[in-house]
Amino acid sequence: MTIEEAQQQVDQWIRQYGVRYFSELTNMAVLTEEVGELARVMARRYGDQSFKPGERDNLEEELADVLWVLICLANQTGTDLTQAFRRTLEKKTGRDKERHINNPKLKNDNGNN
Repeated sequence: MTIEEAQQQVDQWIRQYGVRYFSELTNMAVLTEEVGELARVMARRYGDQSFKPGERDNLEEELADVLWVLICLANQTGTDLTQAFRRTLEKKTGRDKERHINNPKLKNDNGNN
């Protein structure tokens, strides 16, 4: 599935089942909530916390929830995520193409990337 297809499918789902998009501000709050849920799973899976009884290690679900709300925000603000992402790749490549390669902090223990 392409990003464009994902945007189209989310829009179709909203129109068929969701009645309408939540307001942009509400969706921003929902995105923040979903990122918090993702952070909780990350802290338990990769950090020092452990899962509480009844909590699930549902990283994939939380990542997808973040993507869903992000796509909703893009759709309702008229943002073509494919084009926006292309521009971001170009920006990062132009700005950072040598910065990270030359960063000794990013080298692993044997000196290789």
